[in-house]
Amino acid sequence: MRCPYCGNDDTQVKDSRPTEDSGAIRRRRICNACGGRFTTFERVQLRDLTVVKKSGRKVPFDREKLSRSVFTALRKRSVEPERVERMLSGIVRQLESLGDVEITSDQIGEYVMEGLKGLDDVAFVRFASVYKNFSAADDFRSFLTELAHNDDRNMQVDDD
Repeated sequence: MRCPYCGNDDTQVKDSRPTEDSGAIRRRRICNACGGRFTTFERVQLRDLTVVKKSGRKVPFDREKLSRSVFTALRKRSVEPERVERMLSGIVRQLESLGDVEITSDQIGEYVMEGLKGLDDVAFVRFASVYKNFSAADDFRSFLTELAHNDDRNMQVDDD
């Protein structure tokens, strides 16, 4: 594993343990060249996924990019990182279980929206504003109105 500080390839594992949800192995490492310490995570990957962008361009799926976008939406929100990691692991499992190695960016966006909806309302709206490309305050208003309308409809169905 390459050292993030000096770029040296000669690093040593000092400690390994499973994460709380047992979905990954957390490894504490030390660089033999500069002495830098850092943590890596090892996860099971069922298949190599390819993301088909709206432009038609294909890029390898990057869990870290997905994680960064979710944590950006959750910035300054009080959501436990373990809950976020469980949500991200669930999204990746869903994508891997689709049975296709090519997934669209829209599919990923919908899974993230669904996950954030159950995690934090503000992060959900923040993510939606980027994902759905809001360009004006009216876009937010329309989205929130539609969301409230759907919630009211779901409440009526649950009451029956």
